[in-house]
Amino acid sequence: MIVENLHVKGMVRNHNLAQAISDCGWGTFTNFLAYKLGRKGGKLVEIDRWFPSSKLCSNCFYQVSEMPLDVREWTCPHCGSDHDRDGNAALNIRAEGIRMLALSAVEMLAYGWCSRFCCRRGCKTRSGAKA
Repeated sequence: MIVENLHVKGMVRNHNLAQAISDCGWGTFTNFLAYKLGRKGGKLVEIDRWFPSSKLCSNCFYQVSEMPLDVREWTCPHCGSDHDRDGNAALNIRAEGIRMLALSAVEMLAYGWCSRFCCRRGCKTRSGAKA
């Protein structure tokens, strides 16, 4: 599961959004989600809040320099793709999460780490415990 690491404390400072943000309990939700995923062998991937998900074209990866919050739809000046701000951000967050998962898998293989799901032949993890 891939989510954006939101800065909830900063978002609550906006009095127009404070009530809605406080009601949704984002921190509790992500903690609960990580717990449940861990029990089932899944992983919660959090994308950095500074990742330019809204300003990055999901088609050609061109990054727009400035995009005010009131711009809800935009056209990429490089490839001409039309984007809904939130839909485009969701696609970019998903792609970045998949990239991060692939990198962590490569690191695990490079350093000889093993998860209990990678094999059932009694291999040992880096700590020496049976997987």
